[in-house]
Amino acid sequence: MKLSLGPLLYYWSRDAVFQFYGDMVDAPVDIVHLGEAVCSRRHELRLSDWLEIAEHLAAAGKEVVLSTQVLLESKSDLSTLRRMTDNGKFGVEANDIGAVNCIAGQAPFVAGPHLNIYNAHTLDFFAKTGAKRWVMPLEMSRDSLAHILREAKQAPETEVFSYGRMPLAFSARCFTARHRNLPKDDCQFSCLDYPDGLLMKTRESENFLVLNGIQTQSALVYNLIDQLDAMRELGVGVVRLSPQSQYMPRIVELFKGVMSGQLAADAAARELQPLMPDGACNGYWHGKPGLERLVA
Repeated sequence: MKLSLGPLLYYWSRDAVFQFYGDMVDAPVDIVHLGEAVCSRRHELRLSDWLEIAEHLAAAGKEVVLSTQVLLESKSDLSTLRRMTDNGKFGVEANDIGAVNCIAGQAPFVAGPHLNIYNAHTLDFFAKTGAKRWVMPLEMSRDSLAHILREAKQAPETEVFSYGRMPLAFSARCFTARHRNLPKDDCQFSCLDYPDGLLMKTRESENFLVLNGIQTQSALVYNLIDQLDAMRELGVGVVRLSPQSQYMPRIVELFKGVMSGQLAADAAARELQPLMPDGACNGYWHGKPGLERLVA
């Protein structure tokens, strides 16, 4: 199995982004996804900057994939999408059907987790369209994945989101701006103040969700480090980690250690606990409510 780093979902300063991916050059990660997948108002980096980072990572032997925006809202968004799909050098992760239409027939692509691939027929469709790899929807269970892989006629390589706060939903509204009583068009780039998202609690003061601009995430951290052997048995080819603002190099090392057999999963899980921004969950993988955490 290979280890991948998903696209950066938060809004960080330009220096912080370059520093982060500079650290990833020497990290034991095989695939790196780059690009702004959440909000087009995030202008710290332009596409040219992402391509510069891509060149450095590719020179270090990483497979680089450009991740497209999930929710397209303007002509400028569409223009950026076309520039990404026409880049001619790096692979593309399509996160909406418009991106699929742009890349289909030109080059193989990655079918992102937001394309709603929930059955074998849909997976076969995207495989015929040119998908070389697909990312399982976050709320899909292990048993559902096994069923799809059995039934699919030409299943591409499978990637599973295995660590990070889960991106659950997108909206045309910006919830971070609304929290500050600001309109979306004058958000004052509020997301910069929340490098791992803005935590939202229930009335009982329990951590519930995280606001990340137009994206809503889980507060708990999805963590499948103890399920890597089960994934391998199912035929999963790639394990995805989602970036966070601190401790990411060590998190990558822990997952790679378990994948290579150099670390025991339970020991790695214990070391991971203080490195996470919140508690762990894995309910979706086991066919349970997402907030639950089941011990292997």
